[in-house]
Amino acid sequence: MRQIHGLEKLAGQQSGRLNAPKLADLLRMDLRQCRCSIYGSIGDDDKVLLAELALLPESLEYEMFDQRIDLIVAGPILRNDCVPLIYRLQGEQFALSGRCSMIARVCGVDLYLQRSYTGVIGDVARQKFSISLPPLLKMLGH
Repeated sequence: MRQIHGLEKLAGQQSGRLNAPKLADLLRMDLRQCRCSIYGSIGDDDKVLLAELALLPESLEYEMFDQRIDLIVAGPILRNDCVPLIYRLQGEQFALSGRCSMIARVCGVDLYLQRSYTGVIGDVARQKFSISLPPLLKMLGH
């Protein structure tokens, strides 16, 4: 299940009523140097960093009609000794985290890694994220 972190703190930077364009501006500023970490595990709870993907700056856009933020992160696969299980997309304050998989249609997963995630060390993985703003505004009570 996708979890959202730091939304209240981010929204606290805005005075007055928060709407989709204002939230989009806050998110674009917060995510401008975001990173996505993909982890697997070995043993019981040992998190293993498999890939660290950085924002492709030209990809960070606000889609006004659909009220969403789109972005693409990319970076090399660092390890392949376990399967990807969790991810964290981290901005300065705002973050998304949850379960991920390389295999389509796995139950309980909210991020399917794109085909560029080959599991081969050194290959560059790319992942697209879309962040819908209306649910975030609803969480904030706006």
